[in-house]
Amino acid sequence: MQPLPFALAILLLLATPGPTNTLLWLSGAAAGMRRSLPLLAGELGGYLTVIVPVTVLAAPLISAHPAVGLLLKLAAAGWILFMAHALWTMKAQGASDRPIAPGQVFVTTLLNPKALIIALVIMPQVGLQAMLPWLLGFAMLTLGAGSLWIAAGTLLARLPRPVAPRLPRRIAAVCLVAFSFGIAGSALASMI
Repeated sequence: MQPLPFALAILLLLATPGPTNTLLWLSGAAAGMRRSLPLLAGELGGYLTVIVPVTVLAAPLISAHPAVGLLLKLAAAGWILFMAHALWTMKAQGASDRPIAPGQVFVTTLLNPKALIIALVIMPQVGLQAMLPWLLGFAMLTLGAGSLWIAAGTLLARLPRPVAPRLPRRIAAVCLVAFSFGIAGSALASMI
């Protein structure tokens, strides 16, 4: 793959709403830009923890055993549904007391199907050393896109009209449920 199509594919994927982006947006709304920036380390760490081993080692295994891919999709859907429940039921008063942590973003990104798409479809299937420039480009694009999601949440919080304290969390929870059902439906459809 050439650098420009690679960058466009990564940016398109990272621009779509999903579980990691929802957490970044939500943190931007609740904690602001500066306090949310450490979450980017969790996002990038989660993606790289999946992308590097899957691209280098697991791609042949997953293509030879489709059930492994199915189980990964179902696990991701379950985690995302759990996150949606946690966001929906969180009390408004405690929202600022329990900010989103980099560990939450890391685990959510580990289970984010986008990581598998990047590893199996977009990332060049080459050895680790040859993949390093691609990983560096991916890292820069991820940090940029994640920063934009945080900034969007920060802008939401600065709207002149007051936003109900639970509204951003409820919107995020609904988005996560839809995303979870989409992943689970895709996994189940692949069984047919």
